[in-house]
Amino acid sequence: MIVYDKLFAMLQKHGYTSYKIRQEKVIGQGTLTNLKNGTGGLDAKTINKLCEKFNCQPGDLMEYVLDKK
Repeated sequence: MIVYDKLFAMLQKHGYTSYKIRQEKVIGQGTLTNLKNGTGGLDAKTINKLCEKFNCQPGDLMEYVLDKK
């Protein structure tokens, strides 16, 4: 399972609130809600946009953790 805790930590580190994320169209509202609920993921276009914005690699935004189910 892919988790996005690193993404949320990075956004917080750079001063991004949910409002600012929506206002600057960094991530769409539906995608943001799904990420927070653990029911969605990021597409390649959004990953590319985030990596460019924060000068990082995809692994800096997400990580794989074994699903214990």
